[in-house]
Amino acid sequence: MSTIAVAMSGGVDSSVTAALLKQQGHTVIGITMRLFAPHGSDIGSAVHDAAIVAQHLNIPHHVADFSPDFSRLIIGNFIEEYRVGHTPNPCVRCNRYIKFGLLLDKAQELGADLLATGHYARKTVDPDGTCHLRIACNLRKDQSYFLYTLTQQQLRQVIFPLGTIETKDEVRRLAHEFTLPVAEKNDSQEVCFIPNDDYVAFLEGNGELRGADGDIMHLNGQIVGRHHGTHRYTIGQRKGLGIAWSEPLYVTALDAQRNIVLVGEQQHVYAAGLQAEAVSWVGAPEAPEFAVTCKIRYRHQPVGCRVQLTADNTCTVHFDHPQKAITPGQALVFYRGDEVLGGGRIVSSLVR
Repeated sequence: MSTIAVAMSGGVDSSVTAALLKQQGHTVIGITMRLFAPHGSDIGSAVHDAAIVAQHLNIPHHVADFSPDFSRLIIGNFIEEYRVGHTPNPCVRCNRYIKFGLLLDKAQELGADLLATGHYARKTVDPDGTCHLRIACNLRKDQSYFLYTLTQQQLRQVIFPLGTIETKDEVRRLAHEFTLPVAEKNDSQEVCFIPNDDYVAFLEGNGELRGADGDIMHLNGQIVGRHHGTHRYTIGQRKGLGIAWSEPLYVTALDAQRNIVLVGEQQHVYAAGLQAEAVSWVGAPEAPEFAVTCKIRYRHQPVGCRVQLTADNTCTVHFDHPQKAITPGQALVFYRGDEVLGGGRIVSSLVR
């Protein structure tokens, strides 16, 4: 049996993860990350709930204060990305630098052989030790998209006990079977540091982005409206533009430098491909050009594409069929069947 550190958020998933591992006979250590100052009372916070679960399971519980790093690497980056007209994915970045960076280091410092998380994803290992990251059996909850930055070394040190569980109802059932005090706790919101999932209020409320008014411009150069900050808009957005036009208009680009929101008809939202940077691979690609499937956002269905690797961890992707709303700042993730091969950060779309 192993000594396994569990990333305990105080939620149902990570609590069941810890309970399952203890049931299997492993020595379990709970670690909760303090990432930012909680809103209101500590009661009900991640640290409080995780501590209660750890006490219930009779396992040691540690709190790791990563709030300065989280503020600089995640929240600061999130704000800066919106400032330059991008739409970031903070969960991908958090997994890369915090959960499987700082937290993994902390787990090793505490003497753990492995780090377990409540992510819905799977890992398989070949006889030669090569690790593969795969989608979860629960397709509705699959989180492999957010984990594409994992390296072979990191994958060897982490496990995902919930990856083979097919439904969230089964996880809830296990939580009740283990009589966990958080068995009925609601799932957490998508971005943990944004209250009520209102990113505009977050960006404007801390004074970082006030957003000067500017023009909404049609691709033909005609000024068709006014906006109240480019950070309030996303690529592909149709509703809320307040524009009278002969046919529906969509946001096609955000030019933060000129403080302009560009719009066009539906056909202008589609692209033949994209360019990406900061590309990383779970396993090294076999050739500089290859065909796979890819996702351009979390809720996107994988589509066929051809990838051309270029210098300095960049790539060009050509879709089998044009795709809608290519959004700079979002994650591009490559798949082969149920396996995550790697991914990168979208820089720009390719004109059809």
